[in-house]
Amino acid sequence: MSKVTCDIAMSIDGFTAGPDQSLDAPFGTGENGRLTRWLVEEPETGAAAMEVANTAGAYVMGRNMFGPGRGAWDLDWKGWWGDEPPYHAPVFVLTHHPREPLEMAGGTVFHFVTGGIEEALKRAREAAGDAHVAIAGGAATVNQYLAAGLVDELRVHVAPVVLGAGERLFAGVADVDLELVGTSGTGLVSHLTYRVVR
Repeated sequence: MSKVTCDIAMSIDGFTAGPDQSLDAPFGTGENGRLTRWLVEEPETGAAAMEVANTAGAYVMGRNMFGPGRGAWDLDWKGWWGDEPPYHAPVFVLTHHPREPLEMAGGTVFHFVTGGIEEALKRAREAAGDAHVAIAGGAATVNQYLAAGLVDELRVHVAPVVLGAGERLFAGVADVDLELVGTSGTGLVSHLTYRVVR
């Protein structure tokens, strides 16, 4: 069975996004790119750290990761990334509102799943074949998969910033043990790799 991984950027006080996420502030107010500036300012280090995430055979993400809307779909909205999203593989978006698959340039196809986290993961595993499946976020989605015991490896990229509020990693997650299996970092980020112990 394919491995399930997750990469997520986090502030040192545990937030993966600030409060009040919107079209104008996708990572919330006060974040201003601080959680992921290492990807821009240290592109070689960032590329190495994100290599596993970027080579997944399929991805799962929450609706908020795909776009700012709630309720019925705005069918003109095709994600935050423009015509060619960075995934280049099937992406399964958790939602309560059905939508036909959305094919994008570069091989990304968004599939909208209304049956919950286990259905999305089942479909992602089928699409990924022998490759791993990446849980792409946001925090609420990652927390659901962690709480259900469905993540094998968690890589947390901790930025030395304090957001004070927002979307918290590990909210509602209990009885999960993490074994530290790798560390690296720079002045802008600490990369922590954990095996999720069941």
